[in-house]
Amino acid sequence: MQRFTDARTDDTPDELWLVEHEPVFTLGQAGKPEHVLMPGDIPVLHVDRGGQVTYHGPGQIVAYPLLDLRRLKIGVREYVERIEQAVIDTLADWNIGAGRREGAPGVYVNGAKVAALGIRVRRGCTFHGLAFNIAMDLEPFGRINPCGYAGLEVIAMQDLGGPSSLDAVKPALLAHLAEQFGLRLTPAAAELPPVALLPPVASPSDEPPQASKGPRTTASASGAQSATRRSERS
Repeated sequence: MQRFTDARTDDTPDELWLVEHEPVFTLGQAGKPEHVLMPGDIPVLHVDRGGQVTYHGPGQIVAYPLLDLRRLKIGVREYVERIEQAVIDTLADWNIGAGRREGAPGVYVNGAKVAALGIRVRRGCTFHGLAFNIAMDLEPFGRINPCGYAGLEVIAMQDLGGPSSLDAVKPALLAHLAEQFGLRLTPAAAELPPVALLPPVASPSDEPPQASKGPRTTASASGAQSATRRSERS
């Protein structure tokens, strides 16, 4: 996604990637190592997004909106709020009430965090994004201070009465993201190639950890925007 962002031009269509990572802790650029309490056998990667430490693993949708904010004519704060609203609306599809928390980006249900945000903007274009807990083992969150908050409760959609299948949630999330940003999604023709899992590193990583492969779909958008949707397990 960094290479995509660096190479894009004013005419490059926006993209939305959905991935599912193997177990990994990621620590943002300003992340404090003391928030990683006892990682055990799960690797810790320093990445070039904002925010503190979080966990990614099977059963979690990680969404990377690769959008040109200049073309959308929105600022960073509004961008974050629109992503949060897409998650709130997705949860509402299953009659789960959710909201924001002042000063702590993300989406919460009764004080428990169900979705975390960690973004980066370069030349007005976004990368990194959203981690949405669907049906996953939450134990690794106990090995860290999630998002830098000691004792923060974390929850998954399944625990709130939602579906246990990521495939059930992905279309709804994509539809709400498309609604928030004025995108019209259409299938792509090709698949993404497999990418090997990256080893732990001590400095910011150029790419998030990835493994396996998945279908790639493209999208066009109403108005001036267009988007590509990539869906894969990585």
